[in-house]
Amino acid sequence: MLTLLARLNEKNISRNTIADVARHAGVSKATVSRFLNHREKLLSPQIAARVDAAINELGYVPSPMAQALKWGRSRLIGLVVADITNPYSVAVLRGVEEALRKAGYLVMLFNLGNESERESAALRALSSYKVEGFVLNAMGHDTGALLEAASQGKPVVLIDRMHPGLDVDIVTLDNWHAVKESCQHLIDAGYRELLLVTEPVGTVSSRMERSQAFKKVMENSEIPGVCIEQTQNDFQTLVQNLREFKENACAAPAIICANAVITLQVVAAAESLGWRLGTDVGLVGIDDTPWAPYVGPGITALAQPTDEIGQLATKCLLQRLEGLDSPGRSFRLQGTLMVRGSTRGPGVSADSSCRGETGSRDVGSLKSETDKKEGDTDEHTEATY
Repeated sequence: MLTLLARLNEKNISRNTIADVARHAGVSKATVSRFLNHREKLLSPQIAARVDAAINELGYVPSPMAQALKWGRSRLIGLVVADITNPYSVAVLRGVEEALRKAGYLVMLFNLGNESERESAALRALSSYKVEGFVLNAMGHDTGALLEAASQGKPVVLIDRMHPGLDVDIVTLDNWHAVKESCQHLIDAGYRELLLVTEPVGTVSSRMERSQAFKKVMENSEIPGVCIEQTQNDFQTLVQNLREFKENACAAPAIICANAVITLQVVAAAESLGWRLGTDVGLVGIDDTPWAPYVGPGITALAQPTDEIGQLATKCLLQRLEGLDSPGRSFRLQGTLMVRGSTRGPGVSADSSCRGETGSRDVGSLKSETDKKEGDTDEHTEATY
């Protein structure tokens, strides 16, 4: 999906050409061109006024592509997002588009639909429109295509997900802080067995960081922790996994959802199981959404500073367009925990006759990701801006 996000009203969306303007004003196309290229000093005040009036009356807008071919500047920025149905992508897109609009740029959007093989096609498509730079919230699989774009002198800024071997600016959530904050809140609220539900981790850096942070927090707190990967369109498996987790829990259970897409699926699964959020099971979602306060008792969420992420990514890109030449920078912004009823505390005390293991463990058929990843560390780099 390729979309031009231009804030144009109906008057501006016109099929009129420079020839139409010239005819309307009673002048030549060359005269109109001089006026559009800010060379009106070559024209008499009367002719300049006629051209200006014709442009306004016809609602004529010069073609960005024609200007790009003539002057080498399109004022277009390519934005690639992994999944436009993810509320995070939409929120960041809003921040990027607003900041670029204020700087005089338009955004061209390509949605990957979580299909990593489309990354190269997205970059080629956007490059064909002569975009001047890229802001990418992509899958992180096709570094070669990004290197090709960078080699053409077009600056690249990454949002949320790193690409191995690519020395460019990246702006992302401080995932370690987000997971630690979520886990500690649940522990303080009285929950004693935690489950992290994430989309398939693969090589997606943000998912890797959240899974690794969860493992480290569980080890340090001596709280049993399990991590499962949830694929799309596999609702029944999710329901089964959640049921097994709660049935095998030896203490008050709680769930952390790695993003808003997972949160919505988990809420639906909990509803089908007849669970009361906050009482039967605690729930924290990473990514806040407009609907979170209104679901059940309200969903506690770790709100990402999406506007700030989008604006900072745009600022980095504009600095690169202005000639900044330095090694890639990493900016990790902290989120804010929005406490609601889904973490109000367990309704019953833990079963005193059940003694669970500490640290990471398997529960039934659930394979703990925290057991699978060896050699992980809790080290991470945090930059301030």
